[in-house]
Amino acid sequence: MPATPQDQPIFRALADPTRRAIIAMLSEGPRSISEIAAEFDMTRPAVAKHLAILKDGGVISVEPHGRERINRLNPQALKTAADWLNTFDRFWDDRLAALKTLVETTQ
Repeated sequence: MPATPQDQPIFRALADPTRRAIIAMLSEGPRSISEIAAEFDMTRPAVAKHLAILKDGGVISVEPHGRERINRLNPQALKTAADWLNTFDRFWDDRLAALKTLVETTQ
């Protein structure tokens, strides 16, 4: 399954290590921008930019809760990336089988 132009926002969201760290945090539960920003050595506006990219990629949803905005992981969006990566399973299966054969025949 080739990646399509519609998939680009999800891959852009996953491309940055800070955004991947935010995804990991949100996998433990919803958090406010302040809670997320407290975990990084960057300004709150910088964290907000990362969150905007995650939201554009569909990786998170943001819901207002009083004066705060609560960020929640949307794991279904990660399925797009996982499905694309899984297309390479056959490649690794073939490579590992060849390595197994090589090791067994050289012993």
